Amino acid sequence: MKKLLTVSMSLALAIGLTACGGSEESSSNNTGSNGNSDGGATTVDASAAEEVFQQSCAGCHGGNLEGVSGPALKNVGSKLSEDEILTKIQEGGNGMPAGLVKDDKAQNLAAWLAEKE
Repeated sequence: MKKLLTVSMSLALAIGLTACGGSEESSSNNTGSNGNSDGGATTVDASAAEEVFQQSCAGCHGGNLEGVSGPALKNVGSKLSEDEILTKIQEGGNGMPAGLVKDDKAQNLAAWLAEKE
């Protein structure tokens, strides 16, 4: 029984670390303008954002934004602006690692999450 518990915990830890580790995609699927420094609206490529979320965020925030070890993001757009979400993605904090998603992918992901109100 003790061995089964050890194996189960090791497997759960490995899955959690893999899911939160993120990875860089080899191709960019960006269909819109993601420069939001002037305060303009960002065009969201929802399918690309969902793919990045599933690869880099779902392990902690849940595949349906329900939250697991990280907070739920179902209504994050009603609490944080797109710029605040982008800053959190870039800088991390409160247990979230910084820079798991970079550049245009981070901007697109932030815009997609900001729509979740």
